[in-house]
Amino acid sequence: MRKNKRREFLKTGSLAGLGVAGGVPEMLRFTAANEIDTLTQTNEGLNLIGPYGAWAASLHSDTLPSLSFRRQELNDLEAWRLDARQAVFNRLAVPDLRGLPQVKYLKKYEFDDLIIEELSWQLPYGRPTHAIVLKPRDTQGRLPGILAFHDHGGNKYFGYEKITRTSAGQHPLMREHQEQYYAGRAWANEIARRGYVVMISDAFTFGSRRVMLQDVPAHLRAGLNEHESKEPEAIAAYNGWAGQHEHVMAKSLFCAGTTWPGVFFAEDRIALDLLCARSDVDAGRVGCCGLSGGGLRTVLMGGLDERIRCAVCVGFMSTWRDFLLNTSYTHTWMLYVPLLPAELDFPEILGLRAPLPALVLNDNDDPLYTLPEMKRANEMLREVYRKAGDAEKYRGSFYPGPHKFDLPMQEEAFAWFDRWL
Repeated sequence: MRKNKRREFLKTGSLAGLGVAGGVPEMLRFTAANEIDTLTQTNEGLNLIGPYGAWAASLHSDTLPSLSFRRQELNDLEAWRLDARQAVFNRLAVPDLRGLPQVKYLKKYEFDDLIIEELSWQLPYGRPTHAIVLKPRDTQGRLPGILAFHDHGGNKYFGYEKITRTSAGQHPLMREHQEQYYAGRAWANEIARRGYVVMISDAFTFGSRRVMLQDVPAHLRAGLNEHESKEPEAIAAYNGWAGQHEHVMAKSLFCAGTTWPGVFFAEDRIALDLLCARSDVDAGRVGCCGLSGGGLRTVLMGGLDERIRCAVCVGFMSTWRDFLLNTSYTHTWMLYVPLLPAELDFPEILGLRAPLPALVLNDNDDPLYTLPEMKRANEMLREVYRKAGDAEKYRGSFYPGPHKFDLPMQEEAFAWFDRWL
């Protein structure tokens, strides 16, 4: 029983990089999910960085972040959004990807009552980005669009396959992944069937965009060789290496004058450009959604681009204080933005979209966050929307269970999109 709990925690934690992001102590790698709350309760007053935690948390605890709309002196919604968004762009150091790339249409076919298009495009760096577009059969005219974000999952070998199904011969690892985190459903397919054009692209360092072993020096390959095998053991070996490579990538991006979240946003904005440019999409009715790492990308895209008329963030909402004191060891390097916490708390990035609709879906037993801080983040967003004059356009919901986007959560998300798009 103990081994099963430990294995479950490692799978769950890996959705945000736990155990594969490098530098995780063995005593934390093998802490069961149901022991996290126990550790928090029995070690009250302790934190991840020991005697430095209280000091670090106090640096900005005496006042609201400088650009928080919750500050009394900030009352002009449009002026606040303009200033705060510019500050976030500056902190993210979003790279310029130099215009819209040319799309190559690789394949078109039907499956699961859907028309499926396989696409690719070349950015100024790296291998081509692969993506798919799903839409219902026998539809005409422009449909609302969804930019669907796949999760991290501790699995960089795959990208869009994590939330889609394009044939009856689904890879067994993706079948297992969807059973564990999505209640066996390819949720991107499901919402497409409801009348949406859905685009899913491989994120930076995932799937077609992953770092290939052959492209890094031999001394960084951990004795592995590049392979085309899709056997579970070979994929697990690559994913273990890719997780350990995350700190190298993050530090290198800092040295380049950018950030991992900035690169995510730049590449996802290209996908949004391409989705909105399609003749079968109503560019005035576009939303985005994702679990975990996809929830992080939803926070960024939903907060920073007003073309996203409706945003649903799943399993990625807490506070900088939570990450600082309690949970940074469970999270990937893809999260952190130097200096931004002094200006906006994490939920307030998504709050930049107020009063445009936003839904946040949380899991009460999610080991990647603490429940009090998830609820505190929810209150921050509620306060922002109340002050923006449209409280009904924000909802935060809490579900029992661990890190997931299960059927009841999906149904609430789909209904939210149906309501606003």
